[in-house]
Amino acid sequence: MASANGGLAHDRTLIRYDARGNGMSDWDVAEISLDAWVSDLECIVEANRLERFPLLGISQGCPVAISYAVSHPEQISHLILYGGFAVGSKHRNLTAEQLEEFAAMRTLTRLGWGADNPAFRQMFTTQFMPDATKEQWDSFNNLQRQSASAECAVRYLEAVANMNVVDLLPKVQVPTLVLHVRGDARVPIDLGRQMAAGIPGARFVAMPGRNHIMLEGDSAMARFLEEVRLFLGS
Repeated sequence: MASANGGLAHDRTLIRYDARGNGMSDWDVAEISLDAWVSDLECIVEANRLERFPLLGISQGCPVAISYAVSHPEQISHLILYGGFAVGSKHRNLTAEQLEEFAAMRTLTRLGWGADNPAFRQMFTTQFMPDATKEQWDSFNNLQRQSASAECAVRYLEAVANMNVVDLLPKVQVPTLVLHVRGDARVPIDLGRQMAAGIPGARFVAMPGRNHIMLEGDSAMARFLEEVRLFLGS
């Protein structure tokens, strides 16, 4: 979502960070969990001396943002949630077949994530951005391997699957905007709707498209930026 970052930073300061366990943040950490990610966000807010600000959560960042907003309502002016969910896969009443599929994905991640052949990572890529070009697919395949070790990727999958902030949704006290693309192949739109329905006064916006990670030129990108600007009053 590089073009989204540029749009959001056009007339505001945008602070973006890599969560622990991936990217340029430390991979060698004792704990990867929702609580740890919320604690890291608290550290980032403190380090940047932020007093009151809009908070954007994307995908698995939505439960983190929700948890932070509930714990620190005085600091959050607006809450924006894109492509997210309130419950990870292990809390969605999965069938035996779906649980078996998750276990298989975990095993394949451990064995294939760091391989030179990108075939395994391509399965994730086509879920995240099914309408991307081959060049964009190749770039994202490489980015995955560069952003996490196989061990970190497995721990990340398990931590996200175990997330559950349903009980926190009614406690959100700040204006909230929830956005989701209709054909999201990674996080079904119904999960976004359920999340929005649980937050008092939240506005839900369904956007066209299938890419979980919006790309420059996606029809949803302009709508996303427009909705965020209107929501923030800028």
